[in-house]
Amino acid sequence: MTEPIKIMDAIKINEIFFSIQGESTWAGVPTAFVRTTACNLRCNYCDTTYSFYEGQMLSIDEIIEKIESYGADYVCVTGGEPLLQKSVLKLMTRLCDMGLKVSLETNGSISCKNVDPRVKIVIDVKTPDSGAPHSFEVENLKLLNVNSEFKFVICSEKDFDWAENFVKTQDLTRRFSVLYSASFKKTSEKWLAEKILMSKSKVRLQLALHKYIWNESIRGV
Repeated sequence: MTEPIKIMDAIKINEIFFSIQGESTWAGVPTAFVRTTACNLRCNYCDTTYSFYEGQMLSIDEIIEKIESYGADYVCVTGGEPLLQKSVLKLMTRLCDMGLKVSLETNGSISCKNVDPRVKIVIDVKTPDSGAPHSFEVENLKLLNVNSEFKFVICSEKDFDWAENFVKTQDLTRRFSVLYSASFKKTSEKWLAEKILMSKSKVRLQLALHKYIWNESIRGV
């Protein structure tokens, strides 16, 4: 008889798919994506609102079996907000133990202190115009993982100035990679590029490659 899935070893999953990594310093790399269900924030620019509630419970073994079917060397755990489910920590450790390169995309509102240090953590710091201001967990500024990255989605000039102040105040570019993204179809990438240059900012411009390769409304890419 098959043993029932233990709650602690199961995760509510929205989708698992194989695509090109569109963001972070690993952009362009073929990647297996694991998108978890549920998010505690409601950002104005969210493009995965379907992940708020849709999904099914899968065991960690079932998730790993699907990932292995793609033959990918890279795995991105995203959401929703993955850290809302404690079993995600165990999943990421299992994936690292398998020799896979693992990244976590998180909204920054939950402490990352228990994330396996082998995982690249990409923290999306919410700007004032995101609709989720003051959500950042300051403990995440104490990360020791130099492979971690901080991302800011820029929706306006006010957002840009706020992000620049945050980055400089916390001395982020000396310790981590810092990426600015233009809010897709709301903010001009050219405008953002010029702002970075005029400000002599030390950050990196990021384009969401998957939204240019495929239609932004298509799932599983």
